[in-house]
Amino acid sequence: MTPRLLPAGDCGLVIELGDGIEPGLNDAVHRLDRRIAEAGLPGVVETVPTYRSLLLTFDPTVTAPEDLAPVLLELAEGVGEGAVAAAQRWVIPVCFGGAHGEDLDEVARRTDLTTEEVVRLHCAADYRVYMLGFSPGFAYLGGLSDALHLPRRENPRLKTPAGSLMQGGAQAAVSPLAMPSGWHLLGRTPLKIFDLKRERPFLLAPGDRVRFTAINAVAYVRLADAAERSDLLPECEA
Repeated sequence: MTPRLLPAGDCGLVIELGDGIEPGLNDAVHRLDRRIAEAGLPGVVETVPTYRSLLLTFDPTVTAPEDLAPVLLELAEGVGEGAVAAAQRWVIPVCFGGAHGEDLDEVARRTDLTTEEVVRLHCAADYRVYMLGFSPGFAYLGGLSDALHLPRRENPRLKTPAGSLMQGGAQAAVSPLAMPSGWHLLGRTPLKIFDLKRERPFLLAPGDRVRFTAINAVAYVRLADAAERSDLLPECEA
């Protein structure tokens, strides 16, 4: 693993660790993210981990790329080795199909599966949050079954509901906010993926793991009501 530094405007650097999307490479990105946080480098404003690289932004009145570059390369040494850090594993309830998942039947038809098989495959997957992007808190989930891979919709929707479980290409996602999307809608969680009242407003973070569990419409209404009245979170496993 040979890190590569690239400029990102006047106050940013990108550290590339590889070329591809796979768990080991993503683990290395998160190790580097932790090393940078622990180093407490003067002038560093934020780090943003992605599939295979990490964006670092800095205050140009405090530091400069030529000062950061050797330090970052040193921190990246051996980052591809080591134990995987403990991750939070969220178990998120989802009501599949119907008004909550308009594309479930279409996904089943196009993959030559029954709707029950599509739901079963989603609930059996152990998803990894590879990165956040596209919109605030939007978690890209790797681990979608090969049997479910489909191109995105030809006609994107201008608005999809918050909490939608969706899939596009070889990935899945659960949306924190209402947003436009060309991904296939399969279901919806009644719990809040985004809540400003929480200490961490966006529930999912890079490196987290996600499992989905199917619920019916009655349970959806009950949990949605409870989520409105309290800070109800999904089950979390170490």
